[in-house]
Amino acid sequence: MTARGPRRTSRGGRVGRSGRDDGNAVVEFLALTFVLLIPVAYLVLTLGRLQAAVFATEAAARGAARVYVTSADANQAGTRALTATDLALDDQGFDDDPTQALRLTCTNTRCLSPGGQVTAEVTVQVPLPFVPGFVRDRVPLSVPVSAVRTAAVDEFRTGRG
Repeated sequence: MTARGPRRTSRGGRVGRSGRDDGNAVVEFLALTFVLLIPVAYLVLTLGRLQAAVFATEAAARGAARVYVTSADANQAGTRALTATDLALDDQGFDDDPTQALRLTCTNTRCLSPGGQVTAEVTVQVPLPFVPGFVRDRVPLSVPVSAVRTAAVDEFRTGRG
């Protein structure tokens, strides 16, 4: 066995022990992880939650408008629309109150009159992930996501409106 001495460079010079960079790769990897990987992961989580809100509001608005115009009467229609909204929001993991999230408007004074239209608008507030509550109390850190759908009441409808 030979003793280790200073290394030689390609130009013939010597590199002493102070020129070694053993262990720097780990430090560089950790630095890049914190600087690049964590923000990218946060962005992916946030965009995933926003996409879930888009799916939820679209499904809730479509379902609420459809069940409203196919109901037998206006009292039953409102209850069915709220139930459809609640199911669609729950399906994507949102626990928003459907009475606050859903807004129904009609083109006629009687919503279920033949030939009329019913518009359902569903709005959900999507909070940014991992933001502590004390920060949310001071600065609103949520993104509103909404969807609007219109359904026509059948012109040959025989039920009461």
